[in-house]
Amino acid sequence: MKPFAAWLLGMVLVPFVALAQAPATNLNTITAVEVRGGTVTITGTQKANFTTFTMTDPPRLVIDISEATFSGVSDEIQVGNGTVTGIRTASYGSEASSIARVLIGYEREVEADIQATGNQLIVSVAGGAGPAVAQAQGAEQPQAGSSAAEAAAAAEAERQAQEQAAAEAAAAARAEREAQAQAAAAATRDAEAEARRQEEARAAAQRQQEEQARAEAERERQEEAARASAQAAADEQRRREEAARASAQAAAEEQQRREEAARSAAEERQAQQRAAAEEQARRKAEARADAEQRRAAQAAAAEERRAAARAAAEERRAQQEAAAEERRQRQAEARASRERRQPSVEPSRQGGASSDVTVSSRRKTLTLVGFQPQASASRVFVRTNEPVSYSVSEQGRVVVLELENTRVDSSNNTLPLDTSFFASPVLRVDPSASGRDVRITIQLRQGTPFQARQEGNVISLDFQRTGR
Repeated sequence: MKPFAAWLLGMVLVPFVALAQAPATNLNTITAVEVRGGTVTITGTQKANFTTFTMTDPPRLVIDISEATFSGVSDEIQVGNGTVTGIRTASYGSEASSIARVLIGYEREVEADIQATGNQLIVSVAGGAGPAVAQAQGAEQPQAGSSAAEAAAAAEAERQAQEQAAAEAAAAARAEREAQAQAAAAATRDAEAEARRQEEARAAAQRQQEEQARAEAERERQEEAARASAQAAADEQRRREEAARASAQAAAEEQQRREEAARSAAEERQAQQRAAAEEQARRKAEARADAEQRRAAQAAAAEERRAAARAAAEERRAQQEAAAEERRQRQAEARASRERRQPSVEPSRQGGASSDVTVSSRRKTLTLVGFQPQASASRVFVRTNEPVSYSVSEQGRVVVLELENTRVDSSNNTLPLDTSFFASPVLRVDPSASGRDVRITIQLRQGTPFQARQEGNVISLDFQRTGR
């Protein structure tokens, strides 16, 4: 009864358990992109992990959100509110490498401030336009000119639809209860049938036990008769075995005599074999001594050859080092000549190019690292909460910008910027914290002239565009 009831309960509950299970995902789902004046709000299901960069002609801000995808957001949103011209969205990659990109177009060059609040990214612009709102969600918003009568009719239709849905849900619940009652009744009937079957099985088992008891008594009687017969046979077998043992003893004594004679002959043969082995060992020792002498002579000759080879190698290495030193001198002269031709980069320890910038002793905060391709140059810019002391150094195709007494306010500002797909001398911008300073490492395609300056709390490095 219990196995059958468990099976019936499983058949009823498994569909509901299967319906309750659904695959989980770790992706950040972007559900809305809204514009209010000069502010753009991007809403997701998780806190955003993002990088940004700007573009010109026309002015644009690109936000790449890592491990994210769009749901119910339009590919293009037309705005035209005097500040924001429009928004485009696109997804790249798949699964954990998915990237959700939001491109915001502006009427003019603006200064954008990006704040991460909970699951929202808020992109605000100083001096933004009026209260126009654009929302990228699946359902269309009602037209502004809808009349009050149409709104009332829509509300009535919605109420009727909700009442109908409630009635259908109640009917479905009643049907479910009836089905469960029928299943319970069927389970009761099956339980009664199972009880009858078990009672019949117990009666049959009792009859079988009685038959087995009778068969056991008959078997014991037959075993007793077999034991008596076996005892008589065992006595006869014992007599025969004693006679066989006496015969075997005589045969064993004869075999022992023969084995002793064979052992004596074997010992004589072993003595002869030992003498022969000793003679062979003596000859092998003499052969090994001769071989050792030959190996010693060969080793001496090989050592002479190695010494000659080492001397030749030393001579070649000295020649190569002299040639390498000559090449280094030529390269140093060429680098010095190239540096004289390039514009000098003046490292700043007190605010950069602007002489009127005052740097406080407070700990500064890095708030943004960006890249901006322009017509004649490519700009890497860094924004802090106030003017900062910095220095710039160049080593081959690597330029390092160091911000003194500065920290990073968000881990997003330590994410690298891959700019290799732009027609720009800048390949990659990699920010990192270094003790109490912040280091921005800029990798170039080739050595390129550049200029560094600080205006307010923004430090920019403009790399001159050259032919690729």
